[in-house]
Amino acid sequence: MRILITGSNGYIGKRLIPVLLKEGHHLICCVRNKHRLSVFSDRQDVELLEIDFSLPIPAAITPPEIDAAYYLIHSLSSNIGSFEEQEKKCARHFIQFVEKTKCKQIIYLSGIANSDQLSEHLQSRRKVGEILREGKIPLTELRAGIIVGSGSASFEIIRDLVEKLPIMITPQWIKTPCQPIAIRDVIYYLSGVLLKEDCYHQIFDIGGPEILTYKQMMLQFAEVRGMRRYIISLPVMTPRLSSYWLYFITSTNYRLAVNLVNSMKIPVVCSDNRISEILQHHPLSYKEAVSLAFSKIEQNMVESSWIDSFVSSEFNMEFSQLINVPEHGCLKDTRTLIFPKEDQERVLDRIWSIGGSKGWYYVNWLWKIRGFIDKIAGGVGLRRGRRHPSSLTTGDALDFWRVILADREAKRLLLYAEMRLPGEAWLEFTIKDNTESTCELTQTATFRPRGLTGRLYWYGIYPVHIMVFKGMARRIIR
Repeated sequence: MRILITGSNGYIGKRLIPVLLKEGHHLICCVRNKHRLSVFSDRQDVELLEIDFSLPIPAAITPPEIDAAYYLIHSLSSNIGSFEEQEKKCARHFIQFVEKTKCKQIIYLSGIANSDQLSEHLQSRRKVGEILREGKIPLTELRAGIIVGSGSASFEIIRDLVEKLPIMITPQWIKTPCQPIAIRDVIYYLSGVLLKEDCYHQIFDIGGPEILTYKQMMLQFAEVRGMRRYIISLPVMTPRLSSYWLYFITSTNYRLAVNLVNSMKIPVVCSDNRISEILQHHPLSYKEAVSLAFSKIEQNMVESSWIDSFVSSEFNMEFSQLINVPEHGCLKDTRTLIFPKEDQERVLDRIWSIGGSKGWYYVNWLWKIRGFIDKIAGGVGLRRGRRHPSSLTTGDALDFWRVILADREAKRLLLYAEMRLPGEAWLEFTIKDNTESTCELTQTATFRPRGLTGRLYWYGIYPVHIMVFKGMARRIIR
């Protein structure tokens, strides 16, 4: 079958693609930038289609012939309160696009919306479902609550809270009931309903076997990790205070924290269990899902992470605008070091392992201070870390950087700063042959200042830059 996938470089999309390929399907993956799924560029059974559904589809883009389509787009990271209009536009453009094909089914992953009062996010998710149902193509809508899996937003946020805080003073929303579901079960349902006519024109709630409060989830998470945690909830924490609490303790940004808090006040419990009976599937318990997630983490087998989605940042530029580092009007710090050619792979390994738990190889305490300052200023800070300890791909989040290009064959790694700055910053590593027996590492920090403030910032901390960048380059080749 020929299957179209939107949101294919998101958390769910990256988990679904390998399953559909294993089942023998031919995939057309819609992405805004092909570099973000370059890992599939050499496969004969994967086509990469550059398209942005938030904009009207250009007439030059001809819809491919498909049998079914997955709609996995969401705008939770958009400006607070603005994602509803954005999601409506994406859904309408998508319907106009696929209705030009012979598509037999659309599969949409939404959120559980059974409460009388819904957050703006859940209302927009439900509205998207209504727009998709207005089209001519049969829709299968799967509605999930909290998704538990290595790298998922809810998993990583609960992990941050549980592992960092032995005693938690929490808002009242931790008493809200929800029905968490393992990512493995979500993918099973998404693939299981594919072209299954019994599931056409249907809405299914999907959830695990237990209804738990957020407090119970955190305590069970602690049990799995062998920790003892104490949780005290206070009625005086307003939504704004709750958002700040999530923002400073976890790796989420403030906009996402606000949207999450607004949704966490709403019960997300399944109203029926028909899908499990139709597909004859028994989902994992919450503790089983958490244990499975950590087994993936321990084996460095995390296929996708929410931090690599732009939901974890304020990134709003095309990669093509950033891949060529500007030359004019910029301030630079360039370090060039020579090392033996036999050490080339080892040096590349060091570059590709930078950041995250390994740190930045020199005066890591200064990087942590910079991350803390960034968090105070409303930025992403250092808490995002990295998805994998030694692998980088274009589009990955790396602490407060975004990977713009990761080309190991060309020996070039280019990072773009997502920290709060009075300007724009790039950090680039390249390796080239120097002589028959030596190679040359070039490490370049580029800063394009925004007005006088940007120049004062650069020169004000230039002595620190000299120490940090010089020490980092030396440690990399050692």
